[in-house]
Amino acid sequence: MRDRADFEQYVEQCSPRLLRAAYLLCRDWGSAEDLLQTALAKAWLAWRRVGENPDPYVYRILVNTHATWWRRRWRGELPSETLPETPDADAAEAVIGREAVRQVLAGLPGRQRAVIVLRYFADLPDQQIAEILGCSVVTVRSQASRALRKLRVDPAAVAAITLGS
Repeated sequence: MRDRADFEQYVEQCSPRLLRAAYLLCRDWGSAEDLLQTALAKAWLAWRRVGENPDPYVYRILVNTHATWWRRRWRGELPSETLPETPDADAAEAVIGREAVRQVLAGLPGRQRAVIVLRYFADLPDQQIAEILGCSVVTVRSQASRALRKLRVDPAAVAAITLGS
């Protein structure tokens, strides 16, 4: 039976990875932090029933909560493209690479983006992704295939995604 210490250990070990996945879904760090916090709160409520591997359960909460928020969210406000300060050259290159991945993912429909994030960034097998998204393995593969077909327009972006940049 899972207890509080087990949950705390899970949060300490997995929060950075879960936050990156939440960011790739939301494309905004503030929203990603809120999404992760909400997902972990929901996971805590069901922690005793989660089972041996809590990752699929928590990823499913992340994806479903994001979908719910996305349907409700007002999208009239757009973030600014200019930063208030300029970073050093190495950091700028890293940011440009991450920004390219973010923009490419933003162009995908929600389910395709979720499949790409869970497959290439969370490194989950198709079976687990299917369980998280509540669909068949064939659907996961077809969504991934469609997403990658769309991404092939920009080979650099595909390379960045498959390398996990």
